[in-house]
Amino acid sequence: MPLFATCPRGVEPLLLEELRGLGAASLKETVGGIHASGDLAFAYKACLWSRLASRILMPLQRFPLSGGSGPHAGSEQLYAAAHAIDWPELFDARFSFAIEVAGRSRIVTHTHYAALKVKDAVADRFRAAVGKRPDVDAEAPDIRIHLHLDGDYATLSLDLAGESLHQRGYRQRGVAAPLKENLAAALLLRAGWPAIAARGGGLLDPMCGSGTLVIEAGWIAADIAPGLLRERWGFAAWNEHQPRLWRTLREQAETRRERGLKAELPALAGRDLDPAAVAAARRNGQQAGLTGKVDFTVGDATLATPPAGAPGLVICNPPYGERLANEAELVKLHSLYGSRLKAAFGGWKAALFTGRPDLGHRLGLRADKLYAFYNGALPCKLLLMDVHAQAAGGLPATPGEPLPDGSALESGATQLPTAPSPLGSGERKEVAPDFANRLRKNLSHLNKWAKRSGVSNYRLYDADLKDYAVAVDLYSTPERHAVVQEYAPPKTIEPAAAERRLREALTVIQQVLELPSANLHYKLRRAQKGPSQYQRQAETERYHVVAEHGAKLWVNFDDYLDTGLFLDHRPMRLRLQKECAGKRFLNLFCYTGAATVQAAVGGAAQTLSVDLSNTYLDWLAQNLELNQIACTEVDGRGALPTRLPAHATLRADCLDWLARTAADPRAPQFDVIFCDPPTFSNSKKMEDSWDVQRDHTALIADALTLLAPGGVLYFSCNRQRFKLEPREDWQVRDISPQTLDEDFKRPPPAHRCWRITPAT
Repeated sequence: MPLFATCPRGVEPLLLEELRGLGAASLKETVGGIHASGDLAFAYKACLWSRLASRILMPLQRFPLSGGSGPHAGSEQLYAAAHAIDWPELFDARFSFAIEVAGRSRIVTHTHYAALKVKDAVADRFRAAVGKRPDVDAEAPDIRIHLHLDGDYATLSLDLAGESLHQRGYRQRGVAAPLKENLAAALLLRAGWPAIAARGGGLLDPMCGSGTLVIEAGWIAADIAPGLLRERWGFAAWNEHQPRLWRTLREQAETRRERGLKAELPALAGRDLDPAAVAAARRNGQQAGLTGKVDFTVGDATLATPPAGAPGLVICNPPYGERLANEAELVKLHSLYGSRLKAAFGGWKAALFTGRPDLGHRLGLRADKLYAFYNGALPCKLLLMDVHAQAAGGLPATPGEPLPDGSALESGATQLPTAPSPLGSGERKEVAPDFANRLRKNLSHLNKWAKRSGVSNYRLYDADLKDYAVAVDLYSTPERHAVVQEYAPPKTIEPAAAERRLREALTVIQQVLELPSANLHYKLRRAQKGPSQYQRQAETERYHVVAEHGAKLWVNFDDYLDTGLFLDHRPMRLRLQKECAGKRFLNLFCYTGAATVQAAVGGAAQTLSVDLSNTYLDWLAQNLELNQIACTEVDGRGALPTRLPAHATLRADCLDWLARTAADPRAPQFDVIFCDPPTFSNSKKMEDSWDVQRDHTALIADALTLLAPGGVLYFSCNRQRFKLEPREDWQVRDISPQTLDEDFKRPPPAHRCWRITPAT
């Protein structure tokens, strides 16, 4: 009988060889499947034993499509072709059926209507032959009829498997998974798992999710037929079904399963940070009959260790955008994972399946082969790498290089050139020893200073070494977190070199600070202009509480470029806390309001915080609430009320609001004003652009009109090469050194700060 086995794109060559091994004849590869022929025993074996096929279809009729356009185009051909098939010869009217439509056609564009026409033809043929029609069951039919649209042609087939063959029966229904079982099996076969398992090598998936790769690897190693757990088959209601032959083949498969599970299997392990995923993996492993044969444990991929036994295969399908939208987190994950592979998995083969092959070079490992696959509609690549043996923390055995795009690859592999290892067999070196030593030295010194000063959050490192241009900030929540900001390298630095140094830096930071990767937050800091300067980086909505000088503040390490707390302004905020007792305080460009919180905690009689961002004003309100301080929002469109609330926020363009308020003789006055404007802005919410060098004089002049007698304005700027241009009627004192703590006393200064009052 002719058969057509469908599969995910990229799996076709593997499926062809698998079907050949099951006894198929007349094999022919096409996009999305394999044409084959064989007897009934082969058809049963394909359903029972194929790890790679999605469906085993028995074609009944192939016919051309034609006629007009619109939703009813091709309907006459569909009905006529379906009606010509003797359906009562294929199955009994007591069985339910359903029509499934796949493929594309420029003629038949309305698949639901096409299914209805085929359904009508089947029902009419039954009525004419036996006087009644079978029921339709779209959810769990006894017989599934497959209509495949292929350009100007269509094919009607019986689906011998019924449901898709990737549904093995061990995974909970309704639980989304990034990999279907047959695609997972294909990845394992491409990675050479059968040969690795045969020689006793183990397998680890350090990002295992619900455990699909580990379980499929276990079934391959134990010679378990992937269809053994399935209870329903499409051929069971087919009139040509031979139960005795099917029962014999099943019994043979059960015998092989028993023999395989009695044998000693290689180590099979899965790790994941999500306890719920690990719990699901354990349930799936138990349902798959692998209890005691697989080890699923909560664990961090960037700290993974090999399972016991001979070197084998470490394979994973890391998140790549759809499941983890933060680009910086993806860079961090790949960098740390690559470092861990080189440190702990020498002698192993590594396989990475990803929809983001552009991130592959972040691993710092050279891919020996690259295969193209599709995960659903998403084009993906499987990268295969040999991890060269080395000591923990050692340098990469081969330099990392960007991988080729591989966009022309559909099913074959690209063989990538190899290079000799830059390390001999002698002594192996520590990763970035200079950077590691500097980090340890800074940590020892600043830790002591922080304890003496009552500081919980501080900058540990700020591009102290030119080759490692990152800033490292430590936060205590009280659990330690590190925020790593990479400064964009100059154009004179090769991208591969910059990536290698970042990979080394992240690895050393994680090791020296002894942090899980979830507590290491990476961001790339570039010059920000236009709408990108305040764009969200992610959508985690994870906030943490930190303490500073008796106040509590919310910070967010992932969703924004900045955390919500500028650490360099810590001394300035302490000054405000001490000076604002009983005074009226105005915070311009207030950001998340940390300065306002310190003023309020210090006993300010009144605070007003102005910003254009609803996000920041809400953040400020929550910061005040965290410190049990009530906050009221006032309208910024007109004149301020005569009596302001004790603590108020005002949403407005600071420049416009300040100019209007300065011109109002009834405007309230303030004893202390803090102004820390952005260096540049052309927000769509503002009418004009803002440049701090060009526009600061007018800003300061307007702010000074709101000062009460004896009041003071603190003006801060973090633009390098900024030059304050005071007017003659100002009294100005540079207080920058007094506003920079021990952790920021390195050139160039993180900011400049001035104390400004009207000249007397």
